Amino acid sequence: MPEHEAGGTPTVEVRDFLRRRREQIAQRWADEPLFRTVFTVSRDEAVEAGKVVVDALAEVADAGRVEDPDSAGFSGLREQLSRMGAARSRAGLSTTQVSSELAALWPPMENLLVADMDEAPPERTRECASALGVLMGTLRLVAMQAALSEGQALIDRQRLQLLEVATPVIKLWDGIVAVPLIGTLDSARSQVVMETLLNAVVDQQARFAILDITGVPTVDSLVAQHLMKTVAAARLMGAECVVSGIRPAIAQTIVHLGLDLGTVKTRASLADALGHCLHELGTNIVNAAPDGAGRR
Repeated sequence: MPEHEAGGTPTVEVRDFLRRRREQIAQRWADEPLFRTVFTVSRDEAVEAGKVVVDALAEVADAGRVEDPDSAGFSGLREQLSRMGAARSRAGLSTTQVSSELAALWPPMENLLVADMDEAPPERTRECASALGVLMGTLRLVAMQAALSEGQALIDRQRLQLLEVATPVIKLWDGIVAVPLIGTLDSARSQVVMETLLNAVVDQQARFAILDITGVPTVDSLVAQHLMKTVAAARLMGAECVVSGIRPAIAQTIVHLGLDLGTVKTRASLADALGHCLHELGTNIVNAAPDGAGRR
């Protein structure tokens, strides 16, 4: 029977218990759904992952900060907890269900602790069990914070991907690319537009870039400034940027804001902008007529 440290605080005894029963705790955790379903290569992998968690808990208990989710002992554990939470989320579990799986790690530890302290005074056992329970509650909080952070990071990545998909660059002609914009423009999307357009200018060696905003209902001052910067940046890359499809409401906004578009080529529609670019490239445009082709 292990000797309990005389006069030691409950957190000290919890620390000693965790270090002494590290292997047994990890073995029991390996059979719990959270570890069993995440670490599927082998049971040994789940056991090793459990040992990492136990070591972190012992470090937190050693510092006496069982209620502090910012304790240094949890620092190295957040990434693993984040991966575990993300894996369970991908399997279709809600945050509440993941929290329940984390809560299921407590009973095996409590049973080991009670057995380990069977000769200790009942009051002492209750104090140590309470300290260990608080520590496990803090672990759940840290795990939920990590899962939420990972979820937010995933949302941010998906949002950026959607912005990129919603900002296609079309090659209209040799040396001419266009970005047809549809929907609301905000600062984040305007930045994506600029990056996408400039990359296309380089990749396609374009001499002309058309920003068609026919499908944009309105813009604010910040977005209008972003569009102006995009035009200026394209010019620095050696391409002339033409803005087409400016709606009446947007035109009024630009005038109201006092923005100078004197150096920016504008056209009423995408077709007009394309015609302008083709003309500048020296390309002849011919319209088909009932009585034969007529040069335009």
